[in-house]
Amino acid sequence: QVQLVESGGGSVQAGGSLRLSCAVSGSRYISDLMGWFRQAPGKEREAVAGIYRSSGSTYYADSVKGRFTISQDNAKKTVYLQMNSLKPEDTATYSCAAGPGGTWNRPENYNFWGQGTQVTVSS
Repeated sequence: QVQLVESGGGSVQAGGSLRLSCAVSGSRYISDLMGWFRQAPGKEREAVAGIYRSSGSTYYADSVKGRFTISQDNAKKTVYLQMNSLKPEDTATYSCAAGPGGTWNRPENYNFWGQGTQVTVSS
């Protein structure tokens, strides 16, 4: 059973930065597709960024492109989300997810999810 544990959330002012971490454990097999999703109160879940571990290819939602960076450390079995130039509209619970592959921004392609970490950006 794969377990995903997020950390690094918190409260920052607009323009600030945070780095989220997603530590993967519980399986010798590391899922090829890792993604970050977010959900704000009253809003639908939104795909933020994805990475295919085997190729290193990365993908981003238009709303975060140029501000967020997803990366991986295979030795540490950890995926990161560096968030810069944060805006109040980035406020949400951020969750990482793991799956075998497929289109990165489709939740149905992920079969393991973390509990989430809260990010709050004040103006």
